[in-house]
Amino acid sequence: MKRIILLLSFFLSSQAIALPIPSAPNLKARSYHLTDFHSGTVLASKDPDLKLAPASMTKIMTALIVFRELNHGNLNLDDQVRISEKAWRTPGSRMFVEVNKFVTVDDLIHGMLVQSGNDATVALAEHIAGDESTFAQLMNQVAKDLGMKNSHFTNSSGLPDEQHYTTARDLSVLTRALIIESPELYKINAIKSFSFNGITQQNRNKLLWRDSTVDGVKTGHTEDAGYCLVSSAVRDNMRLISVVMGTDSVAARNDINQALLNYGYRFYKTHLLYKAQQSLTTTRVWKGAIKSLPVGLAKDLYLTIPRNEYKSLDASLELNPQLIAPIKKGQLVGNAVIQLKGDIIAKRPLIALQDIPEGSFMDILKDEALLLLE
Repeated sequence: MKRIILLLSFFLSSQAIALPIPSAPNLKARSYHLTDFHSGTVLASKDPDLKLAPASMTKIMTALIVFRELNHGNLNLDDQVRISEKAWRTPGSRMFVEVNKFVTVDDLIHGMLVQSGNDATVALAEHIAGDESTFAQLMNQVAKDLGMKNSHFTNSSGLPDEQHYTTARDLSVLTRALIIESPELYKINAIKSFSFNGITQQNRNKLLWRDSTVDGVKTGHTEDAGYCLVSSAVRDNMRLISVVMGTDSVAARNDINQALLNYGYRFYKTHLLYKAQQSLTTTRVWKGAIKSLPVGLAKDLYLTIPRNEYKSLDASLELNPQLIAPIKKGQLVGNAVIQLKGDIIAKRPLIALQDIPEGSFMDILKDEALLLLE
């Protein structure tokens, strides 16, 4: 396998001194999980796969499904939704919709995400799936498709049920999907207050007031779940997702999320090393109509590493020997290997960036002769 060394563009100061990275904080919550949005790197974690009641953080899943329906054109923001008696009677936090009245999808989404209205959430679930139990089946299928291995949903709002649970890790996966798929609709999570039916309610995520870099996501509280919060923030183009479950107060869930975010931003930095479909090098193709093949990555390569360690990265490309035409675009042709101080921290498949058809009879004959000399 041919190995090509890539020179990384070191944009950090050569005078910078790398500080030691302290252990992640040990915080008083039943479970938490701090990850980088782009690279997926876990920066801090405590019992991330512990199955716990999610309370209103369930609404992140409901929002994902509603947003998908909007994105696919099956739903419109100005659609009118009739409020059923079940939705109207749903206990817990409320948007204060009225039975048999019609409310737009747009208002219901704001009522669900800003006011955390269980009534609005059930109304949306019924509008999409006919009834809430059918919607719960849809939630579980989406969870399976996302790889949420330790989650099961029985309702759309997060009301207590022994069979309704998830984990901090799964909520991180879910939140990432929400942001990736619907970045504009996701911004509703950052709205600080919403008024409906003459009643103004504030967003329960108080980090929106405390930290201007925070733009979501969702709080949760029941007696069983405790006080919970999924938060996300962006600083210097680096997004982190923090999930905290099972604290004993509103103040605790806010403080723990803030501590996790501050830890991540203080000691780590995320870098975009290479973009998808960018030619990183070219390699020889034998018996082809074209002799030179550009190769690159199928997906953007992000790395989250300790701050001031970028200059310690070493990147190399390992290319398969004697590539023979025909070559199909997207075909695996090797690996990109990234090391930090001698340790491999990332390995990504290299792909062909274009098709190369088989060459003429003379091209093939000539290359066969050359290959004998290799």
